[in-house]
Amino acid sequence: MSPSPRTAQTVRTLRTRTVRTGGGLSLRVDTRATLVVLLLLALAAAASVALIGTGDFPMTPADVVRTLAGGGTPAQDVIVHDLRLPRVLVGLLAGGCLGLAGAVFQSVSRNPLGSPDVIGFGQGSAAGALVVIILFHGDPFAVAAGAVVGGVVTGLAVYLLAWKKGINGYRLVLVGIGAAAVLTGLRDYLMTKADLVDATRSMIWMVGSLNGRDWEQVRPLLIAAAVLFPVVLGHGRALRMLEMGDDAAYALGVRAERTRLVVMASAVLLTAAATAAAGPIGFVALAAPQLARRLTRAAGPGLFAAAAMGAALLVGADWASQRLFGADKLPVGALTGMFGGCYLLWLLFTERKAGRV
Repeated sequence: MSPSPRTAQTVRTLRTRTVRTGGGLSLRVDTRATLVVLLLLALAAAASVALIGTGDFPMTPADVVRTLAGGGTPAQDVIVHDLRLPRVLVGLLAGGCLGLAGAVFQSVSRNPLGSPDVIGFGQGSAAGALVVIILFHGDPFAVAAGAVVGGVVTGLAVYLLAWKKGINGYRLVLVGIGAAAVLTGLRDYLMTKADLVDATRSMIWMVGSLNGRDWEQVRPLLIAAAVLFPVVLGHGRALRMLEMGDDAAYALGVRAERTRLVVMASAVLLTAAATAAAGPIGFVALAAPQLARRLTRAAGPGLFAAAAMGAALLVGADWASQRLFGADKLPVGALTGMFGGCYLLWLLFTERKAGRV
C-alpha cells in the first residue's frame, strides 16, 4: 500500500529542519542527507589515515595522526608529508571532483548513465594527454595541460552537437557515447604510431593511478576544486528545479539554458582537472552519485553527498588495491574499472527491471 500524501508530507517534514541565523536568514537542512555526508566524510578520513599508513614502511593510525600533527620522527615526517600525503590528497580531490561532475551530468541528462566517463569527456582528456605524449614527447606538466585541453574541447564539441533549441538529456547521452567511440578510436590509432617508450608511458597513464603523485599534482587540483566547487554547489537549487522540467524551472525563475551551460562547463573542467592529476579513473563519476542518492533518499542531485562519496570511493579503492595486491602493484584505475563494470551491469539490470530502459 502506498503512503498517503499526508503521510509522505509528514515524513519529509521530519527529515527536514529549518535553521535560522542571527541575520534573519533561514536554511532548510535535510537531516538524513546531512548525516550521510558526515558519515562519508568520516569514512574518507579513516581511509586516508589507513592509506597513509600502508606501504613498505607501515605505520599505525596513531603514528599517522601524530605525524600529521607534527609529532612524528624525522623519518616518519618525510614518509608522510613528502611521499604519502600528496597521494592521499590527490585521491580525495580527484574523487570529489569526479563524484560532483557525475552528479551534474546525471542531473542534467536525467539519466543514471550520464557520467563523464560514459559520454566521452574522460576519453577526451585521455586523447589530449596521448597527443602530448606520443606526438610531442611532453613532460608531465605538458601532459596534464593536454588532458585539460582535450577534456574542454570534447565538452564543447559534445555540447554544440547536442544543441537543438536547447540541450536534451537523451540527445546529450547519445552524442557523448558517439564521441567516446570516436575518441577511443583516435587513442588506439595514436598507440599504433608510438614507439616503445611512449607506448609504455601512455599505457601506464591511461590506466589511472595515484602512484608517485606529489605536491605538483595537488596544487592545481586544489585550485580547480576551490574555484569550481562553489560554482556548482551554488547552482544546486537550480539543478533541482531543472529536474522537474524546463517549464517548471522557468516558472520558478530559473534560467534553464544558462544554468545548464554553467554547471556543465564546471563539470567538464572538474573532470579534466581530475584526469590530468590522476589519469582516467573510470566509473567513480558513474557510481558515486547513484550510491549517494540511494543512501540519502533525497530529491535532487545530492551534490555534497556525491562529492563525499567520490572521495571515499577513490581513496578506499586505492587502499584496497594496496592491501590486496601489494604496494603500487595494481593501479587504482584498474580496480575501479573492474568493480565499476559490475556496478554498471547491476545498474542496467535494475533500470530494465524498473522499465526505464
